[in-house]
Amino acid sequence: QRQLVESGGGLVQPGGSLRLSCAVSGFTLNYYAIGWFRQAPGKGREAVAVISKIDGSTSYTDSVKGRFTISRDTAKNTVDLQMISLKPEDTAVYYCAARDHHSDYPFSTYEYDYWGQGTQVTVSS
Repeated sequence: QRQLVESGGGLVQPGGSLRLSCAVSGFTLNYYAIGWFRQAPGKGREAVAVISKIDGSTSYTDSVKGRFTISRDTAKNTVDLQMISLKPEDTAVYYCAARDHHSDYPFSTYEYDYWGQGTQVTVSS
């Protein structure tokens, strides 16, 4: 059974940092691309960062470039999202998701087959 479990969310002040982790089981990262997504209250789910299955190359949405870093540990089967310089607009539930096929639309939620339950990130003073 393929599972993804997020952890590391919490309350942080503006300008602070958090590190989210996505632990996967039932499959290996060498065969799945992983995306981090977020959903703020009243808004749609949007992609934040994606790491490819083949070479671990990364992509980011413009609003987080230079602040967020996605990385993976294939030995531990985890994918982390390091977030720095957090802003109130980063407040959302953060999800990790997996897909096993190549996609020309890696930021589309429709391309992902397996999802975690989400972890809340709140940026507030």
